[in-house]
Amino acid sequence: MFEIIRLKRDIPFMKYAKATIIVSSVFFALAVGALIFRGLNLGVDFTGGTVMEVTYPNAADLPKIRETLGGAGYGDAIVQTFGSSRDVLIRLPVREGVTSAQLSEQVLAALKAADATVKLQRVEFVGPQVGAELLYDGSLALLVVTLGIMVYLALRFEWRFAVGAIIATAHDIVIILGLFALFQWEFSLTVLAAVLAILGYSVNDTVVVFDRIRENFKKMRKATTPEIIDHSITQTLARTVILSGTTQLMVLAILFFGGEVLFNFALALTIGIVVGTYSSVLVASPVVMWLGVSRADFVKPEKKKEVDVVP
Repeated sequence: MFEIIRLKRDIPFMKYAKATIIVSSVFFALAVGALIFRGLNLGVDFTGGTVMEVTYPNAADLPKIRETLGGAGYGDAIVQTFGSSRDVLIRLPVREGVTSAQLSEQVLAALKAADATVKLQRVEFVGPQVGAELLYDGSLALLVVTLGIMVYLALRFEWRFAVGAIIATAHDIVIILGLFALFQWEFSLTVLAAVLAILGYSVNDTVVVFDRIRENFKKMRKATTPEIIDHSITQTLARTVILSGTTQLMVLAILFFGGEVLFNFALALTIGIVVGTYSSVLVASPVVMWLGVSRADFVKPEKKKEVDVVP
């Protein structure tokens, strides 16, 4: 299948390495600025709030429920089915001056005004402390995964490859988070799961390129380091384009047809696949080149045969 895209000449990626790194650095800086000055729009999972479960006698009409809540002033509510099509879970952020009990009564009254058959099953309050613990655990998971990847790459390849992969991974994560901060898209546990998935996806692409670079250092003994890297990226380009493209098609299907609940999850994946594919080729590889990777890191020098000198 990968033979569909076959290039006869190597693309000189490393010739434009300085330009791509400058572009990446600018976007990285803008993303950091967005995170600092705007911050993430954390969802109920992290900030705490009220969780309501209501039941309808027939399948619930989620768009109508969202419209009803929006008209009553609760447009920030997250509405999704729970268990069956008749059970609906409603998540509401904390509101100043309103208790969880008062908030649930007001929401239930708005729902009953639209459909008197709705019944309240339960009401729970997720405290800010629980949300803070989830945020801490999620951040810790992100850190542990990143460190694990760095150790794995350092053991499998060479420390320069580990540094290149970590810089590319940090580039992907920060840009995704920066876009969510810039446009104030809600950051929930599902979005965090998408970021972790992209982290693994991006590293997988990077490892494929690095593995080919290592092989070509052993085969192409007369080529320079930039030439070897260009050749390696060109060889793996068909695989990268096809796999990223097919994965993106599936994610776009979720983005457009998955509904409101999965929208931000799919959005994070969509951004991550594009940025991750870019960084695995045009961020990780230039960093490895500039750190001074060479054939000597992978190929042991040939021992010179001793020649007996006959007097």
